[in-house]
Amino acid sequence: MDAIHLEDLAFYAFHGLHEEEARLGQRFHIDLSCWLDLSAAASSDDYAETVCYASLVRAVEEVVTTSRFKLIERLAGAVCEAVFAAAPKVQRVRVRVYKPGAPLPIAAGKVSVELTRDRP
Repeated sequence: MDAIHLEDLAFYAFHGLHEEEARLGQRFHIDLSCWLDLSAAASSDDYAETVCYASLVRAVEEVVTTSRFKLIERLAGAVCEAVFAAAPKVQRVRVRVYKPGAPLPIAAGKVSVELTRDRP
């Protein structure tokens, strides 16, 4: 199956367990892969045969910036749901949510969660 990849989408949002994360917010980065049949688009050069990249970005942005989740696992799940709702041609989605400012007991590092879901 073919895929469209959107990488390192950056958003400022307010997800996390701790009160200061909800109050101050932080950056989140998203990598998104969407699997679908792109054979018609590849042979015809017809825009109607693919998925609009901008609509995928808007779907991700809507979830990341207007919702509030304690867990990035839930944030990733909500992104998967939003992509399926926005792009009926997408049959499988993989989302990785990076939280570079996660409160870790070390000087540097980042945390990420990755989910892969098939269209229900």
